[in-house]
Amino acid sequence: MASQGQTVDLTALSAQQLLDVKNQLEQELEHLSQSFQKLRAAQAKFKECIVSIENTCKPENKGKAILVPLTSSLYVPGTVEDVDTVMVDVGTGYYIEKKPKDGIAFYENKVTTLQKNMGDLETIVNGKMGNLRSIEDVLRQKVMSSAPNVA
Repeated sequence: MASQGQTVDLTALSAQQLLDVKNQLEQELEHLSQSFQKLRAAQAKFKECIVSIENTCKPENKGKAILVPLTSSLYVPGTVEDVDTVMVDVGTGYYIEKKPKDGIAFYENKVTTLQKNMGDLETIVNGKMGNLRSIEDVLRQKVMSSAPNVA
């Protein structure tokens, strides 16, 4: 198992040490899985933003009534007044006015960045899962070799 550039001979560890490392790896994998789900949810949100811009910013929608989301469950009635600009949420409560194509490009960049981050995270998870399998194999061997032989 590699940890911060060091290699540890798993067979040199005691069963308890292996259990401790196994538990730590399982906790890390749980945290990384939760992070992966959060990245996926953020990516879905940005994709929804792209669809919203594409659907709303059409010339035929000017003057049409819409429901404007204030929260995920609260909407207020509104009217599409301007189909030539959109307000883009750039984070931490800041918004920038952009042309629809620039707003879409902004969110597509976010989706692409998150996709790369998810790929990087998946590589890390796969490495840790390989480490976990190795630890489980060595632990199983230690337990079986220490068990009394039944003839």
